[in-house]
Amino acid sequence: MPEKNTMPQEDRMSLRNQFIERAKNVIEIEQSAVLSLKQKLNDDFAKACEILFNCEGRIVVIGMGKSGHIGNKIAATLASTGSPAFFVHPGEASHGDLGMITTKDVVLALSNSGETSEVTTILPVIKRKNVPLISMTGNANSTLSRFATVNLDTSVEKEACPMNLAPTASTTVSLVMGDALAVALLDARGFTEDDFALSHPGGSLGRRLLLKVDDIMHKDQLVPIVNLDTPIHLALLEMSEKRLGMTCVVDEQGVLKGIYTDGDLRRTLETELNFKTTPISQVMTQGGKTISANKLAAEALQIMESKAINALVITDENNHPIGALNMHDLLKAGVV
Repeated sequence: MPEKNTMPQEDRMSLRNQFIERAKNVIEIEQSAVLSLKQKLNDDFAKACEILFNCEGRIVVIGMGKSGHIGNKIAATLASTGSPAFFVHPGEASHGDLGMITTKDVVLALSNSGETSEVTTILPVIKRKNVPLISMTGNANSTLSRFATVNLDTSVEKEACPMNLAPTASTTVSLVMGDALAVALLDARGFTEDDFALSHPGGSLGRRLLLKVDDIMHKDQLVPIVNLDTPIHLALLEMSEKRLGMTCVVDEQGVLKGIYTDGDLRRTLETELNFKTTPISQVMTQGGKTISANKLAAEALQIMESKAINALVITDENNHPIGALNMHDLLKAGVV
């Protein structure tokens, strides 16, 4: 059994306040460090972007310890935004993984001190391969920065750690610098939403950016359709059979003239109309909201949410209904 906390209420409140104050202090220090980074974006940053942009191979990111964790994330961000990249552990690089680096690649090396032994050990080999080296350091006079083709200054005035030891503000600044590189390159490459979706097909973003209306709509015999002169009760049977909570209403040429939904039915029930003799044309919603089959499913969702409706008709260029979908279809497809 864990020991019961016997700390007085006053002391507990004091400790909680201490937690909050320390957290605020950390945020203020890191916020200041990130803001100061803007002043360090100069020709070196532009040159680094040019080197990365013109890379014919891949961007190889290396870093040790906390810098390695940041490097891993930077490599992933670069790769997912149009700049092929991967991370190599500098310790493993000395034992064979340097073979992954080709003369067409660019190396991006992270080290706050610029003197990390696992990184500096492999610098002569990178130099011998004549591979461009971009360093990201907090020490412009370090071994790493001297070997580099171009150095990006990620120095910080102090760490958020009260002992000024644990990498905190410095890793945050390095992460932000990596994001700045990735987004600058993304913009220069003309990277689009479709490009992004192709590298994220399994996630919700990919589904929203790749999935078309045609992929999820009900087609052919599954589309509820009745004619203008169809009695209400027969239209309801069509709705019940197709289970979409609506039916399309078309003229003799098959052109969409309206839509009849569950909402329309509730309004019809408030009248004294004869369901067996009254044609659906008298109670349908004129026109109705439609969308093309080649549109994104996310656009269908946007229409349905903005118009507060639960179903859409998919029409061709002649306004003939060729499909239908409802909110449940979007939910099932993971678009919502």
